[in-house]
Amino acid sequence: MKPLITFSLALTFTSTLFAQEPVDIGTRLELFVDDLLIGEMKDTNRKLHSPTLLKSSGKARPFGHYATVLKSEAGYQLYYRGDAIPGMHWKKDGWGPYHANEVTEYAESKDGYNWTEPNLGLYEYPGMPEGNVIVSGEFLITHNFTPFIDNRPGVPKEQRYKAIGGGKYPEDSWALWSEKDTRAKLREKHGPGGLYGFVSPDGIHWKRIQQEAIISEKEGNFDSQNVAFWSEAEEQYVAFFRILHKGLRSIRKSTSKDFLSWTEPVMMEANQPGEHLYTNGTHPYFRAPHIYIALPTRFQANRAAITDVVFMSTRPGSTRYDRPFKEAFIRPGLGEGGWGNRSNYAALNIVPTSKDEMSIYMYGGGHYTLRTDGFISVNAGYDEGEFITKPFIFGGDELVINSATSAAGMIRVEIQDAAGKAIEGFTLEDSAKIWGDAVSRAVKWSKSADISSLAGMPVKLRFVMNEADIYSIQFPKASE
Repeated sequence: MKPLITFSLALTFTSTLFAQEPVDIGTRLELFVDDLLIGEMKDTNRKLHSPTLLKSSGKARPFGHYATVLKSEAGYQLYYRGDAIPGMHWKKDGWGPYHANEVTEYAESKDGYNWTEPNLGLYEYPGMPEGNVIVSGEFLITHNFTPFIDNRPGVPKEQRYKAIGGGKYPEDSWALWSEKDTRAKLREKHGPGGLYGFVSPDGIHWKRIQQEAIISEKEGNFDSQNVAFWSEAEEQYVAFFRILHKGLRSIRKSTSKDFLSWTEPVMMEANQPGEHLYTNGTHPYFRAPHIYIALPTRFQANRAAITDVVFMSTRPGSTRYDRPFKEAFIRPGLGEGGWGNRSNYAALNIVPTSKDEMSIYMYGGGHYTLRTDGFISVNAGYDEGEFITKPFIFGGDELVINSATSAAGMIRVEIQDAAGKAIEGFTLEDSAKIWGDAVSRAVKWSKSADISSLAGMPVKLRFVMNEADIYSIQFPKASE
């Protein structure tokens, strides 16, 4: 079991991102997605890795806008938006009828590759013979219904799953209203906007947690996929949602202890100058829940509304996203399919599909894979280079690294004190030479991997490497 991080320690993380004060990483897995541990680099650099697009085989995976994938004990659960009457458009049919037509659909998989649409018998629509609709008749909510598995200790079984969904009525000057479809009449019929909370025991049978919105319509625009989750690190619920800020599609954050009462939202520092982030895609990384990974859709408003996906991360308590690489993480790709209006969205949540691999699912049916922890590495090319971390404190018995080399590549590791002096028994000369490719490999010095004598003291790691990538480090205890 990985220890939880208290909110005070979470704040320590964010306050020490750029400081030299040693941060206590305990036994937690740490990735190089931000500057928490990045110290000196000589002939090394950080590298953003590209996911691999799998070739389609067999039955196509179901898809729809603002999708979510959950990894549960039974397998994988997929949620996405559908239309009860296919082909409707808000300009042609009216803004109100169009959104009233939206439903939430459901699919499931045992392995994350082969998907079925179960006939659940909850709603019947002639144009949707699969019978996999799980939410209907919830105006604006089914536009972006986004669930999560609530891992809060002691959560009631009937609330094991939670979800948020909702929107905000657009201004009269923007919307194309008809005489029968005015904002006032829709509001009278469907109630106020805002984000509404839902609960479920199984992720299939849903009900509102209360009739009122849990986050008021005045707090955001919400016309995107808004996300929420229970944060082990913060010991509270966290929500990230759309706000239009200074003319740009941007991100706001709020927190709650009970999922009902939420703090006043704060702006997240995320956008590059002039940049629209259409979704935020923020979620705890499944191997390191104290790191929130984000795969937002980057929206080109002045280029036919084409989109791609970028990579960001943030830490508990922070009001900024870290983005060492400003360029696209997933490009639109070959063919016309990725170059249409709003064609590229990553489903919420990166999920493991094997011990060495994780998956990213795209609108349109695309399925990308990436090695476990494989977002950003510290990389060395042909010439030997060095990477030295900032000072930190660990709490385990051994050092485990996720690394890959070429056939000619190699990694050696030295442990230094906070002043940069090599510690006897853990010098570069004592280090076993590492080559190969493994998600988890224990580092050894003088034929031993036991470093428990150094636990609790400030140290640095010095990596000397060539033709190699290091993706993550961890100091586990033998009993875990």
